[in-house]
Amino acid sequence: MMIVMSPQATGEQKQFVIDKVSKAGLHVATIDGEMNFVIGAVGDPDLVIEMGLEGLPGVDKVLPISRPYKLASNELTHHEPTVIDVGGRTIGGGSTFCLIAGPCTVESREQTLGVAHAVKDAGASLLRGGAFKPRTSPFAFRGLGEPALEILAEAREETGLPIVTELLDSEHASVIEKYADLVQIGARNMQNYALLEVAGKLGKPVLLKRGLSSSLDELLMAADYILREGNEDVMLCERGIRTFETATRFTLDLGAVPWLKLHTHLPVIVDPSHAAGDRRLVQPLSRAAAAVGADGIIVEVHEDPDAAMCDGPQALVASQFAAFAEEVAAHARLLGRELA
Repeated sequence: MMIVMSPQATGEQKQFVIDKVSKAGLHVATIDGEMNFVIGAVGDPDLVIEMGLEGLPGVDKVLPISRPYKLASNELTHHEPTVIDVGGRTIGGGSTFCLIAGPCTVESREQTLGVAHAVKDAGASLLRGGAFKPRTSPFAFRGLGEPALEILAEAREETGLPIVTELLDSEHASVIEKYADLVQIGARNMQNYALLEVAGKLGKPVLLKRGLSSSLDELLMAADYILREGNEDVMLCERGIRTFETATRFTLDLGAVPWLKLHTHLPVIVDPSHAAGDRRLVQPLSRAAAAVGADGIIVEVHEDPDAAMCDGPQALVASQFAAFAEEVAAHARLLGRELA
């Protein structure tokens, strides 16, 4: 339920309502908007009604949150978009376009630093790189672990780029928290609710990827698990879903971007690399992502994709990345967005 306070409500009246709702065992979220102060009470709606909040001093009205996802719904924020700061880069809000780029996985110090400098020089906003990799086959390369994070930290030191890396398992939480600027939850873990709660407690922004066969409602309810832990810095990622089509690795659901913009206040990132599975398709899909209103893209880059240990066919060539970034930035500027 949404408890909308009147414009004349005092601080004491607001705090009284917050305390009353909290003591009833409901999850509380507050939004201090330009027009109204709103208290979100997430839990049993009948309990909120029984509390008789509309009769309290300073309360204007009590409204239901009609969607199955609560904290991720823009009903609670009166359609004010969430803006997230990641290492000085602004994501969300409609004025910036975030270009996240880097290797699928950290293979070596030389490889990672080379790619980091290439994407930095081309205007990338953040550096991505995998340390713990979820692979379909247990015999495939699954990452270097903490040594990879140390290499990413060195790349950040040299380039100034904040780093994005995946939290694969709760046992890795402390080491990911130590190194990451933006914590990624991969598609396979979108409905790993225990891991989502751990991510919500890390105190770091979270990039939540849509599951391979998940609906958008399910994506937003997964985001609620992170938001419920008090972490408001959550961004969503459309990375392609499984359909009957086999021409591409996954089907990039570009319609998800404007739909999410209508229903949630959270920023939306698109991953054209994993959706396409083919580097030749990444550029047109990136242009399309900008055109439908995405807040940024996350792409894979490698100095020699044919020799990559993971996802080589979809990785952009580092020496060609500057031209790619320039074209994507030009399309973003047509929509009034500058690279973050």
